[in-house]
Amino acid sequence: MNVYALQRFLDEIKFKRFHYCLVFWCLFIISFEGYDLVVYGSVVPVLIKEWSLSPIQAGVIGSYGLFGMMFGSIILSMLADRFGRKKLLIVSVIFFSGFTTLSGFANDPVWFSWCRFLAGIGFGGALPTVITLLTEYIPKENRNKAITLVLCGNQVGGMLAPAVTVLFMSSIGWRSVLWFSIIPLFLIPLMNKALPESIHFLTRNEKLDVIEKTFHKIDKSYKTKLKSEYNNVKDVDDKSTGIFISKLFKNKLTLSTFLFCAVYFMSLLMIYGLNTWLPKLMEQSGYPLVSSLSFAISLNGGALVGTILLGIIADRKGSKKLLMCMYILGALCLSLLSIKSNTFFLYSLVSITGVCTMGAQSLLNAFVSQYYPNDVRSTGIGLANGVGRLGGMLGPTLGGMLLTFNISTNLCFITFALPGVFSCIFLFFVKKNSTTVSLAYKENIQVHFNDSK
Repeated sequence: MNVYALQRFLDEIKFKRFHYCLVFWCLFIISFEGYDLVVYGSVVPVLIKEWSLSPIQAGVIGSYGLFGMMFGSIILSMLADRFGRKKLLIVSVIFFSGFTTLSGFANDPVWFSWCRFLAGIGFGGALPTVITLLTEYIPKENRNKAITLVLCGNQVGGMLAPAVTVLFMSSIGWRSVLWFSIIPLFLIPLMNKALPESIHFLTRNEKLDVIEKTFHKIDKSYKTKLKSEYNNVKDVDDKSTGIFISKLFKNKLTLSTFLFCAVYFMSLLMIYGLNTWLPKLMEQSGYPLVSSLSFAISLNGGALVGTILLGIIADRKGSKKLLMCMYILGALCLSLLSIKSNTFFLYSLVSITGVCTMGAQSLLNAFVSQYYPNDVRSTGIGLANGVGRLGGMLGPTLGGMLLTFNISTNLCFITFALPGVFSCIFLFFVKKNSTTVSLAYKENIQVHFNDSK
């Protein structure tokens, strides 16, 4: 089976019902992953009082989920390249939904921390796998828009968590906010039926019947189109097996791989530091808890709108320079949050910060997903996300330390702004890669076409 011809067909086909269905389910998964990720920041002020936690202890508990994400991003992503991306995605959903729900039954910080860690494994496995499936199946001209739209799920979940907290915590209690996470578990059978398996995994394992069923869903006349448009391409088997993390450090990818890891580290430090501590920082600045949670909604709301716009712009203008501008602007807005001002200006700064941190992270995922070759795409995104989780773990802990030592709110915001500057610098040194997906299969097609003459 010619995987390169199949991939080219997928890249050039028009957006169809199949693609809408894929985008919907991926958006649903990422939305609940986003909810489960940031819900801790919504309940942490209550947990601090109920369990008598210090800010450092609360920050460390927040880091347990991110510690699990590091393992999930690296290990599950490699397993997805090896055993199938759809299977590992379903496993990831079961992990993060199930253990977040169980954390609502915790009676002490230890049980709660273990649930956050195990849920984190699911967090880490879901994101790279979703991005990989979208990169393979979404037409090239819509790819950045689709990926960034799906990754808006992080912001949908980020707004949903404080909204559910405001609606239910006062009447039912903080546990109900975590129990809300059970919803995806009831929909696992529908996900399993609707989501496709990776085309590269299917061709590598010669699952011809599954390939035919999948392509028939996309376009019933796909065989005719493949035969007429790509009949000059010699059949190429994608027989590569194994876990290819070493490939990320070959073919001039080494420097970029290290730089991507550094960018993810800095970016996720900002994101998880803010998602965990923004309500508390605003509460410390004199705002009531409900008002402080509204800042978290504004942060994620700004990111939601901005992410969609960034995806549209990136499809037209490219991603790298846009990302660099976003990180610098985000650092500037975070620094300005330390200055006392009127409410409208403050909410505007928070919204722009959401665009330039979480919105930029969504665009970064789309950029990296198209940077690596197909056979190591999940592994590449997973490694960068996994290393980045170290920064994500540091963010909540760093915020807790700053509050414990009574560091001024102004300096706290400036501290979280600096990683944006470093992210911009690291991206500047990322080289334009000639082995991106689009070029990779085209080059292989050309080589085998020439060989067949």
